Amino acid sequence: MTRIERHSRTTGAAALANYPHAVRVGELVFVSGTSSRIAGPGPTRHEGVTLHHDAQGAVTRVETDCEVQTAAVLRNIDGHLRSAGLTLQDVVDATVFLVDMADYAAMNRAWNAAFADAAAGPARTTVAVAALPHPHLRVEIKAVAAGPARPEVR
Repeated sequence: MTRIERHSRTTGAAALANYPHAVRVGELVFVSGTSSRIAGPGPTRHEGVTLHHDAQGAVTRVETDCEVQTAAVLRNIDGHLRSAGLTLQDVVDATVFLVDMADYAAMNRAWNAAFADAAAGPARTTVAVAALPHPHLRVEIKAVAAGPARPEVR
């Protein structure tokens, strides 16, 4: 019987519901959809989001940067994979969810920085979605990585 391992990081942002960050089944590790959320107390924060406040502290403007968010998402995925004994370079397939296809070039800049060699990079699908779980998010990525299977424990 194939061994199934569930991995959730003890550092980084916790999952927002009852699911692990990653699940290993044999040689494959499936990474849950990941955002640029930053761990920590207080209100939810994301890399690639700048909030501007008025003198009373109310948010008056929100700036988002899809390239910065994508780079943070890929770092977070790397952290999830490391909890399962792999790294971002072990990714074989990814699905990118963009709120606006106008962000495609910005997402690609961060992607290409992380995966500089197209011949060695993962397969990828990019789709537009109506929304993501937080209104400031521009991108979310889920991934599948492959590495050596761990021995069965008997």
